[in-house]
Amino acid sequence: MDTTKELSPEAQAIYDGLKAKIGSFTPDFELWYKAQLAVEINQLKKERNAVVLGHNYMEPVLFHTVSDYVGDSLYLSRVAAETEADVIVFAGVEFMAETAKILNPTKTVLIPSTKAGCSLAEAITAEDVRWLKAQYPGVPVVTYVNTYADVKAETDICCTSGNAVKVVESLDSDQVIFLPDEFLAGNVARETGKTIIFPTKDKPDGDNPDLQYQMIGWQGRCMVHEQYTVEDITAIRADHPDVVVLAHPECSPEVVEASDFSGSTTAMMDHVRDNDFPSILLLTECSMGDNIIANNPDKNVLRLCSVRCPHMNQIQMQDILNALKFNQYEVTVPEDIRLKALASVERMIAIG
Repeated sequence: MDTTKELSPEAQAIYDGLKAKIGSFTPDFELWYKAQLAVEINQLKKERNAVVLGHNYMEPVLFHTVSDYVGDSLYLSRVAAETEADVIVFAGVEFMAETAKILNPTKTVLIPSTKAGCSLAEAITAEDVRWLKAQYPGVPVVTYVNTYADVKAETDICCTSGNAVKVVESLDSDQVIFLPDEFLAGNVARETGKTIIFPTKDKPDGDNPDLQYQMIGWQGRCMVHEQYTVEDITAIRADHPDVVVLAHPECSPEVVEASDFSGSTTAMMDHVRDNDFPSILLLTECSMGDNIIANNPDKNVLRLCSVRCPHMNQIQMQDILNALKFNQYEVTVPEDIRLKALASVERMIAIG
């Protein structure tokens, strides 16, 4: 690739901005090439009246160039509900694009890669939720937004990692079904002082049928966050005694308890920005660490980049370009499912 070729003024400006933000950890040829892709994408956005929503886990060039809005699931859900763009390109995983379609059905919603799934979303089905509701009749169902539309349709209210505690506390019920993330459920139970069980179809009352419980969980996990351990924290603290550890609440309760702070991706970003720590360890997807470093060049940010999300990393600049150029891949949700799911998602957004 001939990186000596003169860039257009638009591409040069993007390249220069990227060089200043992420040039210290991104190869120059990548910046040069992707700056040109960004020009093409931005032109197509104008032609199609399109908006790109970029999750905090997106790779840095995509995050810092073509994404019109960046943030966590809750924030991007709000944007998806309110945008006047004709086309929404969701730079994230499939359940996020589905949520955008649920909230704004008249818009064309595109997911740039059909491989951008989610281990959590795949951990539970609508049939599983119906089984749980039959086992615990009348108990309200809280479902993490990291689920597919048919699961949301069986739900009373959705939540994100940022508002899960608020959602649970908003319900006037002695018991709550909380799905599908085992660790997020455990962390919410710990924070709210509730006892939780994890039933299975062969053990409907969990491992302890005599336990007095207030929450009913499910054994789904994020394939990224479940890999972080207390031993990881101990090892990093040995080398960096002053390190402040930030853990996503999809990490195990033991990891969250051993950390200094736990919150949604946006809360973690804000915590880094607003505090002057000697060093910071992020226990979440590594690309978000790159994006935080780009926005906080004066901060000493550590991350464990051996742990990556193969689904989020499916979305690259070329995929965004192809989505806009070829209208691929359009997300659809059957109307009967959409309407049921809409109620649970709108309740989540209302709680904030």
